[in-house]
Amino acid sequence: MKSGLFIKEIVRIAVKRAFLAVSLLISSFSEAQTILPVIPQPNFNKSFASSFKVGQNTFIYSKESSFEANYLKAEISKLYGIKIKIESISTNTYSVIDFVIDKKDTTHGKEWYYLLISEKGIRINAADEAGIFYGIETLLQLVKKTTDNKIEIPCCEIRDEPQYQWRGMHLDVCRHFFTKKEIKKYIDYLALYKFNVFHWHLTEDQGWRIEIKKYPKLTQIGAWRKGSQVGAYKDQKFDTLRYGGFYTQEDVKEIVAYASQRHITIVPEIEMPGHSLAALAAYPQFSCTGGPFEVAKGWGVFDDVYCPKEETFKFLEDVLNEVCALFPGKYIHIGGDECPKTRWKTCPHCQALIKKENLKDEHELQSYFITRI
Repeated sequence: MKSGLFIKEIVRIAVKRAFLAVSLLISSFSEAQTILPVIPQPNFNKSFASSFKVGQNTFIYSKESSFEANYLKAEISKLYGIKIKIESISTNTYSVIDFVIDKKDTTHGKEWYYLLISEKGIRINAADEAGIFYGIETLLQLVKKTTDNKIEIPCCEIRDEPQYQWRGMHLDVCRHFFTKKEIKKYIDYLALYKFNVFHWHLTEDQGWRIEIKKYPKLTQIGAWRKGSQVGAYKDQKFDTLRYGGFYTQEDVKEIVAYASQRHITIVPEIEMPGHSLAALAAYPQFSCTGGPFEVAKGWGVFDDVYCPKEETFKFLEDVLNEVCALFPGKYIHIGGDECPKTRWKTCPHCQALIKKENLKDEHELQSYFITRI
């Protein structure tokens, strides 16, 4: 499946599930509320009969030229071809979209917003820029084009804040590579539905996707495989097309900044000790056998994993130092699952380490590995 279609399929499934959840919640809404075409449904909303008309005379009132103001302006222009202005001084109260940040408000949780749409104008209240941004995303979902090609937004009152602090989606770019442009499009979808965490799976048996300057072979060799599995997994059929790609550190910085503007934190995943054939193809000395290895063509779990030698830990610490410098979030995901013990059981170094550290078996050796990292 082409990557663009793959993104659309992910979003289609997510939206379908969201609509199902909304339909199950309908019965719990009070009579004063209406089910709006908004995902996720807000905590409270009240609809009115009229609508706000968006036109060339509409302007955004923002004391500072914030990202949020420019984002709304750009989206209205891109989606509907209407160019609205941003004004730092409000000259009138008609056809205005007004952002109000009240950092002293302690009655709500984080990321809350209040959205009021009347015939005269729109106001979004929030405690911070994230709340303003989520109010804008709700606003954009409400915009509709009339039969005479005019743009209007139904008048309503919405109060909303997230039920969960961590609202994440995952994307594996190792088995199926996505370009920088496609990653940004995926982030746009996350922002639209108010997700705030992007779990970016960057290393695997089938490809290493992030530039590490100290170890250039990770992308020179580890980012490319000689073919890919095609069809059903049980058929074990493969093509012979060279496949791969990677993100430079400049690409990563650009994507991190893009996500941050949309109030999304990226959690990168660097797999270990298993799912590491792509790295071992580039640097076989960090294995138990010394290789040689190839970047995996097929899916599944493979026996060759990192060997817990001192030089392996030094390698991984160097890698993680560069990764940590690129991602400002609190977390780096190091995997830790699906690590076959086949090589460890016959590796003299691993067996000696088990005895030295008074470990029970290879399973405790895996715990030692993860704890040390």
